Amino acid sequence: MRFEPLKQGQSIPLTSEYDIQLIVQDDLADILVMLENPKVTEYLFFAPAPESLYRGFFQPIIDDTQVAVNEGRWPEHPTVIIRDKSGRYMGMGGLTQVMLLEGNFEVGHQLPEHAWGKGIATAVCKTLTQLAFESLNAHKVAADCYAGNVGSYKTLEKCGYQQEGRSVDYYKLENGFDDRLYYGLSAADYERLVSK
Repeated sequence: MRFEPLKQGQSIPLTSEYDIQLIVQDDLADILVMLENPKVTEYLFFAPAPESLYRGFFQPIIDDTQVAVNEGRWPEHPTVIIRDKSGRYMGMGGLTQVMLLEGNFEVGHQLPEHAWGKGIATAVCKTLTQLAFESLNAHKVAADCYAGNVGSYKTLEKCGYQQEGRSVDYYKLENGFDDRLYYGLSAADYERLVSK
């Protein structure tokens, strides 16, 4: 199976140029640097924020991932780090289990500015979608983004996600408001996509 090495903590190819591996402690420094860039955090509702908040969010994920690898199971929230063949940090992506709703996941990604425009977001979204439906027994994967974040919703659409809703003026911006877009993909929709 394609994802078994990933589950064991090994890196696997994302594309011919990039690899992914489950998050480890050493990755946190690269994540923190990425989240210092205002261009990266422009469409992240939780940023900018103090470093202590980021550490408080990511450390339990890192800790659970290490335990999961040691126990031979998937982490509660599989989070992958993307690197090029030279080891340069190119971003991250993750699947978050929706609390109290077994089989429901949310997919997301963040890339540093130097990784934009290379197809990485689409590649990691497709890979995490496949992981959710083919290895984690998902029946629904959802995502949301700012309406102004064209790159994000275009990525979701390239991966087969359909817009399922819109919350008007959801996000408060420096100069006004932005809508929140909701996207989703069901297991049945995924099966139709991969059978084409």
